[in-house]
Amino acid sequence: MASWLPETLFEIVGQGPAPSKDYYQLLVTRTQMIFRWWKISLRSEFRTAKPGEIKETHEDFLDNSNLQVQIALVFGARVLDYVFNLCQGKFDYLERLSDKLLLKIICYLDLEDIARLSQTSSRFAKLCKSDSLWEQIVQSACDTITPDMRALAMDVGWRQVFFTNKIQLQRQIRKKKQRHGKHKEKHI
Repeated sequence: MASWLPETLFEIVGQGPAPSKDYYQLLVTRTQMIFRWWKISLRSEFRTAKPGEIKETHEDFLDNSNLQVQIALVFGARVLDYVFNLCQGKFDYLERLSDKLLLKIICYLDLEDIARLSQTSSRFAKLCKSDSLWEQIVQSACDTITPDMRALAMDVGWRQVFFTNKIQLQRQIRKKKQRHGKHKEKHI
């Protein structure tokens, strides 16, 4: 396992499926998987129930089908699959990179690849549509960015500026200047 990984690889908390009010925590560290629960009930026979905890190594968890079923019931099959992969040493390193670093990487991709990447997850969709990404792309595509272009980008967004052809861009800047001029005249 990569030594630069944090001690806690994954953590999720939640309530059990209805009608249960029980509370659960799943924690995956570099070496073990910890499953905790708290019994929440108004019934007198459960009032003295103490919280429970199961700690297992990754290898033991992979062999414990009862615990896997319990995790799937509480947190769902996707969480179980993700935890299973972590315990097998399969890490999604891209998920661990900061948005700032991912944006620096994405801006080097072709437009078609950015479009495809945006369809892989909600996080990448958000990053691929972000104004900061498209500002970087516009800056790398243009020799200079005028104050008028920057002002237009504040109104319509950098992505729109990038996909607008030069004639349309000049027309939009001219309209913005005219509106701004009329707005100044009203205040004088």
